[in-house]
Amino acid sequence: MLTYTIRRLILAIPTLLFISFVIFLIVKLSPSDPTAGLPLTIPPEVREQIRESLGVNDPVFVQYFKWLKLMVWDEPLHFIEGTTGWQVAPDGPRIISYQTRSPVMDLIAQRMPQTLWVVGTSYIVGILIALPLGIISAYKQYSVFDQVGTFISMVGFSVPTFFTGVLFIVIFAVNLGWFPSVYNTTHVVTDWDSFVVQLKQIIMPVMVLGLYNASQISRYLRASMLDNLNQDYVRTARAKGLTEKIVVLVHVLKNSMIPVVTVIALNVPAVFGGAIITEQVFKVNGIGQLLIIAIQSGDVPVVQTVSFIFAVLIVLFSLIADILYGVLDPRIRYD
Repeated sequence: MLTYTIRRLILAIPTLLFISFVIFLIVKLSPSDPTAGLPLTIPPEVREQIRESLGVNDPVFVQYFKWLKLMVWDEPLHFIEGTTGWQVAPDGPRIISYQTRSPVMDLIAQRMPQTLWVVGTSYIVGILIALPLGIISAYKQYSVFDQVGTFISMVGFSVPTFFTGVLFIVIFAVNLGWFPSVYNTTHVVTDWDSFVVQLKQIIMPVMVLGLYNASQISRYLRASMLDNLNQDYVRTARAKGLTEKIVVLVHVLKNSMIPVVTVIALNVPAVFGGAIITEQVFKVNGIGQLLIIAIQSGDVPVVQTVSFIFAVLIVLFSLIADILYGVLDPRIRYD
């Protein structure tokens, strides 16, 4: 397993390099100007000096290698220095946002906690809903519970999150008045009352994303459970006198989780993508809103950096899924 992990990590390097170049090239070819947001009174020669200082007029390959060095070496060191206080960050340029003139990684670090709080909670909620829903639906195939679960899953998976978010706002915020329609990112939890306020404002965005995640995961788990329930080892376990609870939750569920692990692991980056729209609907000041604003304003460094982070997440969780295969199924060996 260790040899396989090292081999996959080495293989991930050229993969991420290729992805980074494609992202950089596609975004760079889009029409954008770092001086577009500056006042019109600034003389053209000053604008040209600003472009020169940002390296916009350099050849594309020169710009790419400068950005890549900053992205994979300088910025991580700045992040380590900012979180630990160690003096490890080099002096020199950083990836600067065209719009705010601030380091891009600082903007991401400011907004990442909000996104992780909403996305992480919604994913955990989605998994907690999907596991019992998929298990019971498979064990009680074609029952009323299975039919209702199938209907809810199909609705949750087919309806886009922006529509579900608006629908939740209309029902629970406007008509019933149970929850606030706007997520207040400046709210600080200091006591029980402030915790209740935080809980109320996070329920709707978490349930929107959680419903979408639970719908997909439960369908995969149900299909995998149905396939394993008819296997010979299940009949053997029952013939030995094991209870149905042990047969289903220990033997069948463990083998059924192998394909589901892929969905859970590879869906983590997709949840961040879905959160882009959900954050816009509920006004969550997170990574998704940062990316939307950057796209609208032509802020190329922000778009490139956030897109590359998403690519790293996809490669990372794909590796995690492959490693978990061997943990769940002893028959799978990579070495």
